[in-house]
Amino acid sequence: HITPEKFYVEACDDGADDVLAIDRVSTEVTLTVKKDVPPSAVTRPIYGILGTIRLVAGTYLIVITKKKKVGEIFSHAIWKATDFDILSYKKTMLHLTDIQLQDNKVFLSMLSHVLSVDGFYFSTTYDLTHTLQRLANTSPEFQEMSLLERADPRFVWNGHLLREFAAQPEIHRFAMPVMHGFITMHSCSINGKCFDWLLVSRRSCFRAGVRYYVRGIDSEGHAANFVETEQIVHYKGSKASFVQTRGSIPFFWSQRPNLKYKPKPQISKSVNHMDGFQRHFDSQIISYGKQMIVNLVNQKGSEKPLEQTFAKMVNSMANGMVRYIAFDFHKECSRMRWDRLQILMDQLAEQQDEFRLDKEMSVHTTKGFLKKKSNLLSSNCMDCLDRTNVIQSLLARRSLQAQLQRLGVLHVGQRIEEQADFEKIYKNAWADNANACAKQYAGTGALKTDYTRQVSLSCKSQPSGTGKRTQWGLIMDGWNSLIRYYKNNFSDGFRQDAIDLFLGNYSVDEVEPASPLHVQKDWKFLALPIIMVVAFSMCIICLLMAG
Repeated sequence: HITPEKFYVEACDDGADDVLAIDRVSTEVTLTVKKDVPPSAVTRPIYGILGTIRLVAGTYLIVITKKKKVGEIFSHAIWKATDFDILSYKKTMLHLTDIQLQDNKVFLSMLSHVLSVDGFYFSTTYDLTHTLQRLANTSPEFQEMSLLERADPRFVWNGHLLREFAAQPEIHRFAMPVMHGFITMHSCSINGKCFDWLLVSRRSCFRAGVRYYVRGIDSEGHAANFVETEQIVHYKGSKASFVQTRGSIPFFWSQRPNLKYKPKPQISKSVNHMDGFQRHFDSQIISYGKQMIVNLVNQKGSEKPLEQTFAKMVNSMANGMVRYIAFDFHKECSRMRWDRLQILMDQLAEQQDEFRLDKEMSVHTTKGFLKKKSNLLSSNCMDCLDRTNVIQSLLARRSLQAQLQRLGVLHVGQRIEEQADFEKIYKNAWADNANACAKQYAGTGALKTDYTRQVSLSCKSQPSGTGKRTQWGLIMDGWNSLIRYYKNNFSDGFRQDAIDLFLGNYSVDEVEPASPLHVQKDWKFLALPIIMVVAFSMCIICLLMAG
């Protein structure tokens, strides 16, 4: 309910009488009741509060205006937020100068850009930020906490926007943690036995950003493009969970865009890599237990120093909880020899079997490495997108095979790839997961998804030297690569700024005299265009006046 003085947010639960009153002048947030809402207020439905943010014009309230039901997890409804609105506390913009108005417009466009990226999910009754394994090992006190208090801060994308709500426990029920990533749910049947199969990818908001602007780790050990992917099976009250993670290679390196198709990675020489590296794996071990790292980067060319440094640092750390396997994905699978992925699967089979527990299975994957909870498989590579997704889908399939046999869904000797209906669901879900993660990080759909949509775990059954890639898949990979090149070089700066603003890595100062949006460029930025124009003009003149 909107009035010139306040926003009134009414709870629509059955029997609820609470109303959140937000003062548009003082920004004070209090609780009141329905009878206090003025009849003259303009009323509209919303589905949740994303939070508040300060821009040049003052404070703004961000609300969810459209939602789409994804499905249910254990009878809890899960929603995707599909549209948002940004409401100004100020009733007029007359207090702003023309420059301030323009700056405010740019900041609003940044927020709108972040909110336009698909993949914001929430639930009013279920904690989406934690895996089943973490939720199964919680105290009664934890269960009684509000969703905002108990949420894993790594995966709460509106944590900064909700900071003022977090300071007031009495209004926590109006503050919903929202995760960013991908969720799909399917009711499946094999051998006449019905079960629920879910795939959940949670994107970390720590060291978040876009492809070439955010690489490696920060001083706290947070890896760029860190995504936790959980595969859940629910059958007759029994639950099985398999967790993998992916993330950038965990030391200090960069790969800034410079118009080259593939900029050369630069390993920092001015910092102590081991401090951040150690923090990263300390955190991983606390969260997931033993770590099995699978490094998928090229072992020659510009990626070779990254693989060598990674292996050297794991050896130097000498931690028995961390194991390391390097697999040159592009070399081994060159000329579409996808059957050679079985080499890696055979290497990992023993480790994955060792990681299997009676009540839980967990695997962590980053582009190039694998980890696990209580034992985790973690994969690392350059982008943690295309190569990583292929490997993660194979590992998840192997785990699912064992889980469904243990639950009694699959008979002894049966294989998942023989179940045509479920196979189609499985392959498409993992390909959709790849596309979602790629669009959020690189700005385009994933590469190699034609392989993911067709891949069979029994790679040995494929003739040597052949693969499951299609001509159309290769064309689409080329198109996506071209789009990535353009975005990475010419539009990702804006995308990175937008993410930093949304997550609170940059805060707008209303009284700051010099806006970062108006940086004066010196003559060096004009030199190359001027030289090019003069050279082109002289060329045309010479052609026209050759005589």
